[in-house]
Amino acid sequence: MLEAGTRAPEFTLPDKDGNPVSLSDFAGKKVVLYFYPRDNTPGCTRQACAFAGACEEFRKFNAVVIGVSKDSVASHQKFAEKYSLPFLLLSDPELTAIQAYGVWQEKKNYGKVSMGVVRSTFVIDGNGVIEKVMPRVRPDTSAEEILSYLAENA
Repeated sequence: MLEAGTRAPEFTLPDKDGNPVSLSDFAGKKVVLYFYPRDNTPGCTRQACAFAGACEEFRKFNAVVIGVSKDSVASHQKFAEKYSLPFLLLSDPELTAIQAYGVWQEKKNYGKVSMGVVRSTFVIDGNGVIEKVMPRVRPDTSAEEILSYLAENA
């Protein structure tokens, strides 16, 4: 997994409408880039809804929220509509950004080992440098922890 102080890997991925979105599109803004395992699962839904509820707070810090998973564009579209998610969801089925950020890792679930996305968040500054890495975040507290970090470092 990448570390704070590292240049954030550039990527271009489709959003829920199929439009290409690049990290460089947000130069000059803070980017809260969060990787999550799957649309419409309990933890991922709670996490997305927490980010949605805090979107106005993130804007106060000139920060944009971007969620990334390997789900399809169509899945993201349904997920965003179902929960009125006001931020970008990017589709990464080829694991381009997921692997570049080091969040595709071995996971254990009920004794079974498999590869998957480890729920992680990166705060990227306006110059494209990773300022904060939060590995293995909890879906229920992730958004508020990031807001606290932004407030302390404003």
